Amino acid sequence: MSLDSYNREELKSMSMIDLARIILQEEKKALHFKEIYDRIAEIKGYAEKDKEENISQFYTDLNVHGRFMTLGSNMWGLKRWYPAEQIDEDITNETKKKKKSKKKKKEVLAETESDIDAEDLDIIDGDVTDIINDFEEDEDEDEDFDDLEDDFDDFDEDEDEEDLEEDDLDEEDEK
Repeated sequence: MSLDSYNREELKSMSMIDLARIILQEEKKALHFKEIYDRIAEIKGYAEKDKEENISQFYTDLNVHGRFMTLGSNMWGLKRWYPAEQIDEDITNETKKKKKSKKKKKEVLAETESDIDAEDLDIIDGDVTDIINDFEEDEDEDEDFDDLEDDFDDFDEDEDEEDLEEDDLDEEDEK
């Protein structure tokens, strides 16, 4: 059906998607999104503010709706016009970044060895003891946490058992 076969009130009450379908069927070719939307806004009598408020919803509906497809460059057509084999979108290839050439292993080793000071390699006995003590404290905290978690689980199980016993008593009272 064409737009001419509808009266003004019917056109205003139609959804934007239905109007887009009718417009594309009349044109029998893919149209730019802006052109489709401008025609719909004109039919519906949208002011500039209305156009700004509704354009994003229309674009979303057009993407989600199954009857339409983009042909690239924001050109839209009816999906039934194009067999699946013919669907080709304009895809721009991204330029590949050039990779830095890898340094030879000997160069890398030489650089890293020169960056390390002899002082950095000295480990003081007190430092080792501190590290070991910190590790043991962390283990103790982990064990305390595990114990608390077990206590909490036991508490939940006890509560569940009490609930079950109360339910059994309630059922016996009802009989």
